[in-house]
Amino acid sequence: MIVELDTVGWLIVIVGLVLTLLITFFLGARVGARRTLRRNREIILAADTPDPGVNPAHRYRAALIINPTKTDAREFASTAEAICRYEGWAPPLVLETTLEDPGEKAAAAALDEGVDVVIAAGGDGTVRAVAAALAGTSTPLGIVPLGTGNLLARNIDLVLDKTEWALRIALWGRNRSIDVGQARIAEDGPTHVFTVITGLGFDAAVMADTNSELKTKLGWLAYVEAGSRKLVGKPSHVKITFDDDYRVSARVRSVLGGNCGKLQGGIQLMPDAVIDDGLLDVLIVSPKNLGQWVGVVASVIGGKSSRGLHTESRRCQKVVIESHDEVDVQFDGDPVGRSSYLAMQVLPSALTVRVPTTEQRKQIRAAAWAV
Repeated sequence: MIVELDTVGWLIVIVGLVLTLLITFFLGARVGARRTLRRNREIILAADTPDPGVNPAHRYRAALIINPTKTDAREFASTAEAICRYEGWAPPLVLETTLEDPGEKAAAAALDEGVDVVIAAGGDGTVRAVAAALAGTSTPLGIVPLGTGNLLARNIDLVLDKTEWALRIALWGRNRSIDVGQARIAEDGPTHVFTVITGLGFDAAVMADTNSELKTKLGWLAYVEAGSRKLVGKPSHVKITFDDDYRVSARVRSVLGGNCGKLQGGIQLMPDAVIDDGLLDVLIVSPKNLGQWVGVVASVIGGKSSRGLHTESRRCQKVVIESHDEVDVQFDGDPVGRSSYLAMQVLPSALTVRVPTTEQRKQIRAAAWAV
């Protein structure tokens, strides 16, 4: 017997099929998430039993460079040791940063030990210090983001709020070569590595004047509070030389050199910046009053389509900024004092970082559906 369906009947059938597909999808995602979460629990339960089939002399070894001031830093160290044991790695070399050494000397010591990966567990300052030691070597940098900005982690699409996942990516992720920047604040001064953005002027003054207690409570919103107090200020007269050739003079509030440009909230301060293209993106910010600052904000939020509102950008391999007066300077968000000179250049493919594999990305997405 053939049953003919009217329009309403067909609608009921189609809706039923769609609901069936949706239910199947969500149940599958939930099962996948439960399997991932079950594996996470098994890691902790099985961590005290090393794999008997692994020769201890041939196991990989990681170094953990941990900023002890970050929340849950000590708990993370214990978790990291457990995960390394479960994954068949040797016990990690655990080193803490100090006021005297934000991570560069610790990372150099880890290199001397011949570790297979150096993992920076902290904020952008810790990552920058460890990257300075690893730049130019073949040893990869793993990142466990524990800071406020976590800018390099954002720009290489690491997971930000799951420290265990970040650690697994650091252990078993894919190697990717990226550029780093190199900066000097005196013509004959030492060079410093940066991985994201270095700047002179307003941006650095905001970093220097951000309240640390407010930063702990509000996170990146503390920068907004500090910035609101710095909007009204005197422009600086600067000379900017690109690639030893093209020179401009301008009155500016900020000049920034970027290796990559993604900020918190998905804002692209430098939408054309590519982390492995062998170029620096230089952004000149030159509003004259509060009204023009509105244009700057609109230019940044609007992305490529609204560029040019009291901003100007240029790409180069190196740049020198000479200011009439001494102004604040920052490297990757860390204030480094005041200077009338800032030179930057790019070091192409100088650093190897661990990023998620395709399979890891699938597992992270599955875990995100847990209910």
